Amino acid sequence: MSKQTLELMNETFTIHSFDPSTPIPNEVYQASIFFIAKTYDELSIVCPDSFKLQSDECETGWAALEVLGPLGFSLTGILSNISGVLANEKISIFAISTFDTDYILVKQDDITSAVSSLRKSGYRVTNVP
Repeated sequence: MSKQTLELMNETFTIHSFDPSTPIPNEVYQASIFFIAKTYDELSIVCPDSFKLQSDECETGWAALEVLGPLGFSLTGILSNISGVLANEKISIFAISTFDTDYILVKQDDITSAVSSLRKSGYRVTNVP
């Protein structure tokens, strides 16, 4: 399988954690991009850093790499391969999957190393300043 192209998104993101009974804050829906996941134990919301939510916990300063898709469900190993490259460099990730593609969030402080490592491994990374 050929290596995918990833695009560095312009936004930086905050990952928020809420109690699962917390209603989703209405301002989230005003963001141009956001991700919501709810389990029996938590509600997680990822949105641009510019949105200040009153969450129980949060982590700011995440850069996002979009795996350009759409990616078919028959494709295997995409996240495994990308995360493996970054794990070898001791770069932590927060992965998000949608119907069409995957997003790999990396702390802003690590994005230069992440892009360099991915390129050395044969990935094309675009929109890098």
